[in-house]
Amino acid sequence: MIIKSFELKKHNLKNIKFFLIYGVNKGLLDDVVEEILLPNLTKNLFKYDEAEIFKNLNDFEQNISNKSFFENEKVFIINRASDKILNIIEDIISKEVEDLHIILLSGVLEKKSKIRKFFEKEKKVACIPVYEDNFQTLSGIAVKFMREKNIKISQQLINIIVDRASGDRNNLKNELKKIENFALNKKTISISDVLKITNLSENYSISELVDSCLSKNKTVLLKILNENNFTSEDCIIILRTLLLKLKRLLKIHEQLNIKKDNIDVAISSFKPPIFWKDKQIVKQQMTSLNYLETKDLMIKTNQIELIIKKKPESSLNITTDFIINLAH
Repeated sequence: MIIKSFELKKHNLKNIKFFLIYGVNKGLLDDVVEEILLPNLTKNLFKYDEAEIFKNLNDFEQNISNKSFFENEKVFIINRASDKILNIIEDIISKEVEDLHIILLSGVLEKKSKIRKFFEKEKKVACIPVYEDNFQTLSGIAVKFMREKNIKISQQLINIIVDRASGDRNNLKNELKKIENFALNKKTISISDVLKITNLSENYSISELVDSCLSKNKTVLLKILNENNFTSEDCIIILRTLLLKLKRLLKIHEQLNIKKDNIDVAISSFKPPIFWKDKQIVKQQMTSLNYLETKDLMIKTNQIELIIKKKPESSLNITTDFIINLAH
């Protein structure tokens, strides 16, 4: 059956063991799972990617059926679910396994999708689409946050913050967190303050992508690549962002060599100041790349940019291969 995300709290979900949550709104999807479903379920949580299940199907099936004294109830979250897994899910449902919940997460599913049709029609399972948030919904989230944190801010400024989040509630939450930290030492918040401490949303995914690459966090890097549809036009922005962050690392390395400071002092004293939440990321990047490696990587990045300008039709593949190799 279909349950709209905003109606979930009105439904009795205790008797539903199988959920399909799909759609473009990753932030709302995360909220449904973390704030509505999981708090009412067991802590025995298992996470899979659909591809992992097919690689080790026997292990997955054994984990489903095995019982132990310490694990009476289990919850399985399966990411990137598609029509391929429907037969497995139908088989599990037919066996009526007790104390089992399965949450399937997916991106956009067409109306003709078999798994979507199944979860929409069957009464004992739930199909929860997560559509894009509108301005009114995001504004409501921001107003509620400010009220709970006792932050006095005008509706005009809330509108600016929501607008800069550009329809993404995860971006909005990041910006609201910045506002909360900024408000600890300031009684009033002006328009110029908001514009300084918030980011344009289009830079989020690219900035996180580059940070993961420089930190050699391949797991997060691949996750970002899988969850975002980067285009050929984004490649130059990705490489320019990479170059800017490399220049910053190079300057910090130079400061370390000259002043003989430790990394924490060098990062804290860097100008322009590095935002507090980014300091640990920069520290990881400094550890991953020494001075010569950083300098060499700047040269390679410039070379890749020249290559994709000559071969724009292959720019996405070239850029993707480049940053994945850097994360090794």
